[in-house]
Amino acid sequence: MEKSAWSLQPNVRMDEKLASDVAKIACALQSLSVYTSQALEEDETPDSLKAILDDGMAAMKRVFVW
Repeated sequence: MEKSAWSLQPNVRMDEKLASDVAKIACALQSLSVYTSQALEEDETPDSLKAILDDGMAAMKRVFVW
């Protein structure tokens, strides 16, 4: 079995398949966050979207060790 690029925080428990799926979603969210950050520099992204992405990034950090 190949080693994952991520690991769960010590207090988080979920099976390997679910963790893999959640990690894929988290990586997509992280990519969207980078894109949004770049767009914010051009003042094209609403603050509400940034708040949603910031909340998602905070949730990822509670689940995964990056």
